[in-house]
This record gives sequence, structure tokens and C-alpha cells, in this order.
Amino acid sequence: MNDTQNKPEPSTHFRQKRAKLIYNPSAGTAKESPLNILDVVHEMQSWKLVPETYLVEPDSNLQEMVQDALSRGIRLFVVCGGDGTISSVAYLLAGSRATLGIIPLGTRNNTALSLGIPEDIPGAVAILRTGKRIKVDMGRVTCGGVSTPFLEVCSVGLVSELFPSADDIQHGNLGKVGEFLATLTAAPPAEMHLKLDGKLDLDSKGYVVLVANMPHIFLRYQVSTSAAYDDGLLDVLFFADMSKLELLSYVLQGVGESMTDDPNVQHFRARSLDIDTHPAMAVMADGIALGEGEVHIEVRKRSLGVMAAEGQGKRPTPAKETAAHG
Repeated sequence: MNDTQNKPEPSTHFRQKRAKLIYNPSAGTAKESPLNILDVVHEMQSWKLVPETYLVEPDSNLQEMVQDALSRGIRLFVVCGGDGTISSVAYLLAGSRATLGIIPLGTRNNTALSLGIPEDIPGAVAILRTGKRIKVDMGRVTCGGVSTPFLEVCSVGLVSELFPSADDIQHGNLGKVGEFLATLTAAPPAEMHLKLDGKLDLDSKGYVVLVANMPHIFLRYQVSTSAAYDDGLLDVLFFADMSKLELLSYVLQGVGESMTDDPNVQHFRARSLDIDTHPAMAVMADGIALGEGEVHIEVRKRSLGVMAAEGQGKRPTPAKETAAHG
């Protein structure tokens, strides 16, 4: 991970700055190389960042840690881990004056990819000083009377049911292949009703609806070549009239940097939407299962401060809200 080729050179003109370094030793490459934490601390110090290290453990109280750091005047929170750890800290910083920094050491690193943050430690640490602080949107989903924020994606349907076993398989647990195939085979389609921004109604039979806040989700799947994370709109992908194998192929492949959006997938942008399915389908936000049933999803515009690569945050002209995009 510590790639010295084209290594950014720290500048001496920075003043020292305190930072809370949140390190997840069980994330992706962090688990593979325990020495990563030493590399991260060394790189941060070379940029005159003074890290106060916090190791994430199964019984960690992230909320207590964040509140304590904020009360002591720390405003930079650097997450060294995967998308799950990044999202967990992002929820706690949303709406505050704090800034989220990212050193991607996970399996997928979708958030870093979306923000233009390199995957090598020197490059990612350099962004904390040479990058640009931008404000990104957060999503919020309400299911069963409980509201939960999300940074990356909320899914309703088959993808939510497949994700736990698919995630285990990606992390090397091949014993979950049978469970994955059994879930895929047994899942029936559902009657889906969507209402976007309280005015556009959609009804169709299908297997899944994806509501993305970031351009890249799941297995580095690209939502759209024009998706943005700071336009105050959520990208809604409605997979109707597709077989399960077609759906699976599409979700695994993604749009790709040079591909056009698939005309078989209905793509909308909206500030809010309501989803009702019969039978009730599984709901998941950023890898966390939320149960089944009706959901309300909305965007919280530019509610999180993050450090991104220079040039990020320049928003493209958004497509018409609640209008088909293809």
C-alpha cells in the first residue's frame, strides 16, 4: 500500500494541525498489513498533522469518541478503513463543522473512488493537506418508523437479500456461494410502486430499486457517467422487466467509464421518494439491513464536509429532476 513511486512531497509551510485518526484493523488491506498504521502515522506527521489514534473494535462507541473529540476542538477526522467504517463516521459528522478525511484500506473503496482519493497511503494522506474541502449530500431512509442516514446507497429488493452472502464471498468465504445461489433462485419478483418527489408515480413488477448518493456503489458499480454527490438529488435506478440473471450481470458490471447508461434500466433523479412493494422486500442502507416494508428516502443536501482531490465537487448540470435519464 505504501507506494513510494510519484510520492507527494510534504510542504514545510503548513502549521501543525490535530486530527483524530480512526483506524479499523479488520478492514481489507489493513488486516493484511498491520504495519499500515505505522505508515499512516508517519505520513501524517510528515505533513504536520498530529494524529490522535483510535482503533475500531467490535464494542467501540464511535459516537462517544466523535463527541469527545469535537468537544476538545478537533475538526479533522481521518478514517483509515473501508466504506463501512467511513459511512459510520460520516453519519456522526453530518451537520457539524468537522471535516472527514479518508485513507482507503478497504476491499472496495467506493467513497474514495467517487471523491478522487488515491488508494496508496502517501497519496491519500497528501489529499488531507493539498486537496479541497467540499460539501457532499447524505441520504436518509425511514423504514419501520426508524430513520437511518446513508452515504453510499439504499437498496430495496433482491440486492439487499444477496448482499450479505456476496460480501462474505468477496472477502474469501466461498462457503457462502450456496447460500447466495439459493437466495437468488428462490427470490420472487414483487409489485413495486414508486412515488418520486410526491408527484411522479411508477408501477411495475421487478426485483430491485437502487437509490444512490455516490457515483460508485457495491462492487465498484458505476451508477451513471453523470452521477454527482453534491447536486441535492438522489440517483434512482428502477430495474423493471429484467430477469434475475440480467439484473445480476448489470449490477456486477456497472456502467463503466466509457459506456452509456443501459436503456433497460429506468434512471431518475429526485429529492425524495416513497417505495412500497408487494410482497414486502428487504431494505438495506450502506450494507446495514433495515428490515422489510414501505420506505421513505430523502436527500440532505451538502450536509457533510469531506476532503477530496482537487477538481472534485464541480457539479455537472443535473438532469431534470424526476425525469427519465438514459
